Amino acid sequence: MSQSTLRKPRLKVIPLNRETLQDRVYRRICDMILDGEIEPGKQVTIQAVADACGVSHMPVREALKRLIAANALTVVSGRSIGIPSLSRAALTDLRNVRLEVEALAAVWAARHISEAELDELAAECRRLEAANAAGDVKSYLRANHAFHFSIYRASRSARLVAIIENLWLQISPYFNNLGGSYSVANTHHQDMVDALRARDETKAEAALRADLDSAYRVLVDLID
Repeated sequence: MSQSTLRKPRLKVIPLNRETLQDRVYRRICDMILDGEIEPGKQVTIQAVADACGVSHMPVREALKRLIAANALTVVSGRSIGIPSLSRAALTDLRNVRLEVEALAAVWAARHISEAELDELAAECRRLEAANAAGDVKSYLRANHAFHFSIYRASRSARLVAIIENLWLQISPYFNNLGGSYSVANTHHQDMVDALRARDETKAEAALRADLDSAYRVLVDLID
């Protein structure tokens, strides 16, 4: 291909190819799940998801296939999806696995987190407090997602973060049901920030485990 061809104005705007578009749609739906936009017990139409992503049904359906295979979503009807129900056994299994991998991420984060990341983590803590005080569940869930994954990314292990995200896709929609315990969670969050700032791996792990356990105790009582 000649240099003159590369410089033609028509090449400056390049449509997304099918794979890139599907990946972007997949990422957007993941964020919807992780931020609590898709709640347990509520149906969401494929059309609504397509509208939110600004795309046609086709890339949405492809992304949904991946998320259904990962047990993050389930088909409610031909045109609607929802969050799969959780049994006590499944919830307990998720808790047990999360305790291991997320605690490990907290330990690694204590070794590697930067001052700038610590400052951002403290800011997320303040957002969590403000959202809880305002009773704004959606803002709280977005801030909670951002807070935790700031820690996990500070572990400097992309593979560990990917494993954790897969687990969160299965459990995070149920954080909508933890409203009465957000204040307790915020105490654990502040403990995490303090431990990470002190580079104390043991306390960082303990605070993370306490946060997960307190959420589990609330959720397990809500499951029939």
